[in-house]
Amino acid sequence: MDHTKRELRQQKREIKRAGGKRRRRLLKQGLAERPEEAVDTVFDFGRYSSAKLNGIDRDSTRQRQAPPEPA
Repeated sequence: MDHTKRELRQQKREIKRAGGKRRRRLLKQGLAERPEEAVDTVFDFGRYSSAKLNGIDRDSTRQRQAPPEPA
């Protein structure tokens, strides 16, 4: 496997983990401070968003072969 792909996958895992920890912490804090508004809380991941890393495995080495056509 290419080292850059492995590094990108690891980077994405770390970003997602950091965002999840932050989201849980802020949601707990919001629930403790304002329980009546906690249901409507919307979270913005900001710099912990992994959206820019989506699709890193969609290259020619990861494509599946199409099934053969029945004759």
